[in-house]
Amino acid sequence: MDTEDKPVPRVRYADEERGVGHVRGPESRQRLSRQSSTSSLSIHSALRQPQPETALPITYRTISIEVDEGLQKTQEETKRANDKAAVDISGLKWHIITPDELYRRLSVSLTQGLSTEQVKHRLGEYGPNKMTPPPSGLFKDIFGYLFGGFGSILLIASTLVFIAWKPLGNPPAIANLALAIVLLAVFVIQATFNAWQDFSSSRVMASIGTMLPDDTIVIREGKHTSISALDLVPGDVIVIKQGNKLPADVRFVDISSDAMFDRAILTGESEPVAASVESTEDNYLQSHNIGMQGTHCISGSCLGVCVATGDNTIFGRIAKLTSEPKTGMTPLQKEIWRFVLIISLFITVVVVLIVILWATWLRKDHPSWIDVPLLIVDCVSAAVAFIPEGLPIALTTSLTIVANMMKKNKILCKSLKTVETLGAVSVICSDKTGTLTTNSMVATDIYAAGEEYTPEAARDLMAVFRCEATVNNQMTNHEDVIDQLRILAGLCNSGEFDASTMHLPIHQRKINGDATDQAILRLSENLGSVAELRQRWKKTFEIGFNSKNKFMIRLMSPAHENPSSKNTMLMIKGAPDILLPRCSHVTADNGNAIQMTEQQKMRIENTKDTWSRQGKRVILLARKSTISPFSVNPEKEVLLAARQGLEFVGMVGIVDPPRDEIPGVVSILRGASIRIFMVTGDFKLTAQAIAEEVGIISNTAMIQDVNALSRDPKEETTRQSIVLSGPELMTLNEPQWDQLCQYQEIVFARTTPEQKLRIVKEFQARENIVGMTGDGVNDAPSLKAADIGIAMGSGSDIAIAAADMVLLDSFAATVAAVTYGRLVYDNLKKTIVYLLPAGSFSELWPVTTNVIFGIPQILSSFLMIVICCFTDCVAAITLAYEKPEADVLLRPPRNPRKDRLVDTRLIFHAYGCVGLYMCFLSFTMAFWYLQRNGVPFTALWLRFGVLDAKFDQNYVAATTNTASSIYFVTLVVMQLFNLLATRTRRLSIFQQPPIFKRATHNLLLFPAMLFAVAVVFVFCYTPAVQRTIGTSQVPVEHWLLPAAFGVGILVLDEGRKYVVRTWPKGVLARMAW
Repeated sequence: MDTEDKPVPRVRYADEERGVGHVRGPESRQRLSRQSSTSSLSIHSALRQPQPETALPITYRTISIEVDEGLQKTQEETKRANDKAAVDISGLKWHIITPDELYRRLSVSLTQGLSTEQVKHRLGEYGPNKMTPPPSGLFKDIFGYLFGGFGSILLIASTLVFIAWKPLGNPPAIANLALAIVLLAVFVIQATFNAWQDFSSSRVMASIGTMLPDDTIVIREGKHTSISALDLVPGDVIVIKQGNKLPADVRFVDISSDAMFDRAILTGESEPVAASVESTEDNYLQSHNIGMQGTHCISGSCLGVCVATGDNTIFGRIAKLTSEPKTGMTPLQKEIWRFVLIISLFITVVVVLIVILWATWLRKDHPSWIDVPLLIVDCVSAAVAFIPEGLPIALTTSLTIVANMMKKNKILCKSLKTVETLGAVSVICSDKTGTLTTNSMVATDIYAAGEEYTPEAARDLMAVFRCEATVNNQMTNHEDVIDQLRILAGLCNSGEFDASTMHLPIHQRKINGDATDQAILRLSENLGSVAELRQRWKKTFEIGFNSKNKFMIRLMSPAHENPSSKNTMLMIKGAPDILLPRCSHVTADNGNAIQMTEQQKMRIENTKDTWSRQGKRVILLARKSTISPFSVNPEKEVLLAARQGLEFVGMVGIVDPPRDEIPGVVSILRGASIRIFMVTGDFKLTAQAIAEEVGIISNTAMIQDVNALSRDPKEETTRQSIVLSGPELMTLNEPQWDQLCQYQEIVFARTTPEQKLRIVKEFQARENIVGMTGDGVNDAPSLKAADIGIAMGSGSDIAIAAADMVLLDSFAATVAAVTYGRLVYDNLKKTIVYLLPAGSFSELWPVTTNVIFGIPQILSSFLMIVICCFTDCVAAITLAYEKPEADVLLRPPRNPRKDRLVDTRLIFHAYGCVGLYMCFLSFTMAFWYLQRNGVPFTALWLRFGVLDAKFDQNYVAATTNTASSIYFVTLVVMQLFNLLATRTRRLSIFQQPPIFKRATHNLLLFPAMLFAVAVVFVFCYTPAVQRTIGTSQVPVEHWLLPAAFGVGILVLDEGRKYVVRTWPKGVLARMAW
């Protein structure tokens, strides 16, 4: 019902409405009743700023993980495509022919629409209203699968090791051949996984795309019918309302005076374009009587005849000439790649230093220690091992899992940026109607002639009085006043009963219109037939409801009245606080107008306030005898007439009950340190009552008003709850906004679209991450401006197009959205913390000590690759499947400006604590074994392969190979326990068990652990593999001791978590990752 004011007339002449289908002169405009809608039935948009090829109904396309949202780029591509397509559209003449010629060519009647047979025939001829999918780009995809991520590094590494085997190997080392083959196998496995992951994520996102409604209203066989936009065919007569997105190309044939369309996607014009019935330009694309698929109706209403569907629409033609949407990395992906690049730069420096040391020192002083093939293998191993190959895979897996979870919770996130930002939201500004409430409004109270009635009592009273009137042949007073209210409720109403449901009981009938009009129309129908009323009266003018005026006006005249008569009845319906001061008369018991007294006005005010405190929406109905406007600006004339001298007829109290789940949602979000505010256009007392009922206001005794905001604050005070109206917001200065933004509970009432936008920007300016919910056309500016725009699935197309996220079911899904927004961030942190200690830190030092200190490389290059690409990688992926920690909604939101994915605390934990612990113990276990078997550490230190004569070279080599296998087993076993420790950041493993508790279990951990152990047995206990890569069996004590060390990791981390939970502001808590 809410719309934005536009500087165009909103008053229509009913005579022109009756001229539907009649050809008029070039200056004439056929008009239709303005039909406002907050519950759009047209096709919904799925992108904030669509690309030409994606500005289509969401059902028609696959949503990619991330779509470039640059409107300027879109317009440039569209312009280029338009230039190319000039020849293609030169034959389109739909904009220059007359409406009658249009009907003739398409064999359609404006009032009857198409018949079922015509639709069936045309659907077979033209096909469904969808675009042909663009070419798949298979070669490009395969290239990305192979060389995306670390694929190119693996391939280069494999090639270099092949070269080290032959021709550089002298003699060729079979271990190098095995290493090269393993690297090549990992390259292929990663490419296969990338392909599967892309297929999986595309399928998930495509299925999400089908979840939004895609209905549109057409006239077929004389009835308004809601159909799937896929079934639209050329010739269909489409009913277009405010907020709708056009599902196909249409030629306008009947419009309201305020019908305007946003065509920025085509022209880049910031100002909307007024619709026209007649051609305004020779160019098909620029003529205002053509509506392009994907453009939005931002005000007014129209009837349009579909002239093109699917590939034949303008966007369908453009899509063939422009490239597909460019995918880009989200901020989180960029941050991960930034970390990987830093790691890569570091290892590059290490490799360069190794090469320099070898070239300037080792090659001269110790020529037999490291030859060229071994140097290549050492450098490749260090590089491949140090770079966390599992991280990009874990990232993609995490995001796909989150997309699946969002889908299950009926949440549509258009971009993964949305998922990331959700974890940081600190303020949510929620609309009231349809978000916190059910949007199923019911009229529960009537006030007329100084008395209050229920609708049932009013109906029964009318029935009794009608019987008495029949007997006594006279009318009674009470019937008069209630009947007058019924007349205004039925006539001053933009709602329309759906013809297909008229046989149903009144409460089950479908009404096309907003929720308030539906409630008022049902009340009128309960009291008498609305159809009969509308036959007895004819409409001459209408000014539709808008969010600034907060009322609607209709000028009605008796149908039998002489057309030359200028007398008419102004009927007005709207907000009591706006209209009551304009009333000077009141309808008395006998139905006649009498002067309104102060006592009567006070009684009306008290009734309004009482109903409002009960959370009811109050609508006032009034009338005034006047004459039809005759000036050049009829709208101004009618508004002037409505400013004073109105006759108060009655009020209606409407209940829109809060959703049952909202109090729990508010409580959970508040526990997550997210402040939730109400921003509504409703009356202040009504908004406050609903806010108290759902828990947004927790303590009525602490509610403050605008007077609590000092213009020159000198001391800090407790700021808990405040209720403000839109007009009061406009008076606030900067210090007062500073104070306002510190409140924990706020209700903003009687707000306009501009004020909603101001609220968002003021909170953002004070470093808040703001989520904004809305469903109407007037919500679009604030939805776009918010960090997270949240639209309801039942909202208008414009609101859905402006939003980043769409809740298809209930506002309660916000809890799941915030949970998974935080989860994806947590799980990626866990993945990094798990991969770094063994996968990079503990693998770097064996190479470093080998080159600098001349001791044998205590972990072979081959086993480095096995840890990095097999045992650690698989386990890291399972962390992406971790459930949210129980305290995930008990923490404050992260600050994206300060809290980085990889920070010094995480690096300290991974390298300085766990990495150092694991590396030291692995070295200790390996050299302890050498010591026990007769090879002391001093015999190897700074020897560079030159041993004392008492040591047998072959024996030392065999013993060193076993020590290498021990180092490998020690790392793998400790990583099993590190995996369990890393699952949670703050909670104990007993609070978040991986098994036996469905809410926290992650059963994939155990197959990953078994896989790691199986890999050890394959490479250390298989004779053929032992001979090839130089491994050997590991004594049992070197399995048990690492297990004890692993338990030590778990115990130490449990202690850290306990200290963090117990003293959350202590030194250790500030150091914890």
